[in-house]
Amino acid sequence: MPNSIAKPFLKWAGGKTQLIDEIENQLPENLSEIPFTYIEPFVGSGAVFFWMIEKFPNIEKVVINDINSDLTNCYLTIKDDLDDLLTTLSMYQLEYHSVFKDKELAKEYFYDKRLLFNTRKSTRTIQSALFIFLNKTCFNGLYRVNGKNQFNVPIGRSHSLPNICNEDNLRVVSEVLQKTVILNGDYSETLKHASECTLFYFDPPYKPLSETSSFNSYAKDVFDDAQQIRLKEFCRTLNSLGHQWILSNSDMKNVNPDDNFFDDLYEEFNVLRVNARRSINSKGNKRGNLTELLITNLF
Repeated sequence: MPNSIAKPFLKWAGGKTQLIDEIENQLPENLSEIPFTYIEPFVGSGAVFFWMIEKFPNIEKVVINDINSDLTNCYLTIKDDLDDLLTTLSMYQLEYHSVFKDKELAKEYFYDKRLLFNTRKSTRTIQSALFIFLNKTCFNGLYRVNGKNQFNVPIGRSHSLPNICNEDNLRVVSEVLQKTVILNGDYSETLKHASECTLFYFDPPYKPLSETSSFNSYAKDVFDDAQQIRLKEFCRTLNSLGHQWILSNSDMKNVNPDDNFFDDLYEEFNVLRVNARRSINSKGNKRGNLTELLITNLF
């Protein structure tokens, strides 16, 4: 598919499309002139990953990782079993569109698929198709699980037919993934794949601005303050090894100007505040312009 650019195939809370310009501003000026390894330990929907692949054809090795096995299995399915995935997604799209205008039938279809997904007894390809279907039809494309690792997001409120099977984009994504190492595990394991010249981009679960704004139920294990501190120590290790890195996170000063959690935690590095818009919130009046943090050892 000539001239096609791979784009995220999922809607994702905290997707980084809006921050790409700011991230680009922090990159070394000569990055396009040298071969390097790119590692993204919290890939999510991959907005920065797909942009990096397009922007820097000189990338020699690409590694993506996520703790969410439902997500990484989806990447692996698109890489290894695309045709069967497209067949199943096309069927789901046809069936869902046929009942979409009948809200009760649409709800029944959605919750049947959610129940099937949560049994986790289907093949990897079927689970991946269910994963994409739920993402396209649930509330705000949010991914959230309970303590039993069961997806529990309700049906969405869309007034237009969702594009469940975007075949053109999925085929381009599959081409990109052929040259990508896909890992599922703790982010620290990605260090094994670093080379002499390596750039890491971290997009961990954000520290919540309030108790009600947390989307940290992204996996059954919570990414709390202790985990934020552990991640900082990992970044310090990377710095000592000569690797370059950029990390994004929430800016706690949006709710408390005296909250210096990240400023103190990363005081030895470069902490930048950039404008961002958060679009995933249950209340429309809570969506708006905020600052987020870009933290880096690049100066």
